[in-house]
Amino acid sequence: MGHDLHEMSVFVRVVAAGSLSAAAREFGLSTAVVSRRLAALEARLGARLLNRTTRSLRLTDEGAAYYDACARILAEVEEADAAVSARRTEPQGVLKVAMPASFGHRHIAPLVPEFAARYPKIQLALSLSDRAVNLVEEGFDLAIRIAELEDSALAARKLAPNRRVVCASPEYLRRRGTPHTPDDLAKHNFLVTTWERDFSLTIEYKEPDGKPGSVRVSGRYACDNWEVLREWALAGLGVALKSTWDVRRHLEDGSLVALCPGYTFDTDVAIYAVYPHRRHLPAKTRAFIEFLAESFGPEPYWDQPGGITPPKPRIRGLPATAEDA
Repeated sequence: MGHDLHEMSVFVRVVAAGSLSAAAREFGLSTAVVSRRLAALEARLGARLLNRTTRSLRLTDEGAAYYDACARILAEVEEADAAVSARRTEPQGVLKVAMPASFGHRHIAPLVPEFAARYPKIQLALSLSDRAVNLVEEGFDLAIRIAELEDSALAARKLAPNRRVVCASPEYLRRRGTPHTPDDLAKHNFLVTTWERDFSLTIEYKEPDGKPGSVRVSGRYACDNWEVLREWALAGLGVALKSTWDVRRHLEDGSLVALCPGYTFDTDVAIYAVYPHRRHLPAKTRAFIEFLAESFGPEPYWDQPGGITPPKPRIRGLPATAEDA
């Protein structure tokens, strides 16, 4: 198996470097040795991977497919090696993390004391802003994003689902009536996040039987800050599509009412940790990602009955309360 991986590694480097000689220099081998190993790989597979001339290399169709598979496998092996190495190294250094303001303030900042107790050598810098930061250009190690991720050079790990509800205040519903289906929402004043498209947006949903659907809603008020939209909904200004992590306490105390029972509005939006790439992920970054994933879990506390605030942090080695001592 190790021999096979080495042949794959040679093949990937030859393709990436563009020539046998360039790859040979990277490995500290002669061009003849690299050529023999490439030939041995082709013989073992029974397929030609590269068409070679004195001036160029060109992947065959089989070679192109094999290259994609090799690159993925080698990246996973390297990632596994890095993961073991990171766990053997005590996380340390400055860790810069960007995150949405309201979510960071409500659900990540309260966890920092426990994180600090676990990893005393990490200097943690949080940036709370609802704008999408450029990780590389702005020097962030990591970002927390609540979104439907697009194709990107960034690697990502899902931390938690982002369940959403359409909701309004009892006072608004007394004045305007209660919508029971998503189509009813088109008749209501919807609080939107952007005004670039006539103060409107398309909401995707699933019916009780799982069938997907969508509805176009609009309103008179827009804001790109999630907290403002929540406060407007509480004040009876209109109907809002809100994440449960943001409005759980209001749904439980009745100041907001979830609408359209049986319909789900989760679509593909989730809470992710995103970072520049997977290779050689620093121990400090890995530690924070795993800490958040552990703290939230597949069923985060804000989606559990009574889950209004984060559970009391339990610092390793210390009891959670005096009664536990």
